[in-house]
Amino acid sequence: MTATYRVYVLQNHERKFYIGLSDNVARRIDQHNFGSSKWTRGKGPWKLVWESEWINLSEARKLELLLKRQKGGDGFYRLTGLLRPGA
Repeated sequence: MTATYRVYVLQNHERKFYIGLSDNVARRIDQHNFGSSKWTRGKGPWKLVWESEWINLSEARKLELLLKRQKGGDGFYRLTGLLRPGA
């Protein structure tokens, strides 16, 4: 059986986003909130605001990269369906 993953978007109280991928999003959020992830350490708490359907690793990596390239731009909000602040 092929492993599947989800791409996810977290947001903190400063309205900053973190985009990642995981085969266990709940565990990964705990790692972000309890300091196990260097980039998000000390910037939380983080909450899940969007996640993809289950997809294979290759597709998950492509989607994660696409979202990271679009972060803050119209494409990010269009792809995730999240509302732009002030919209």
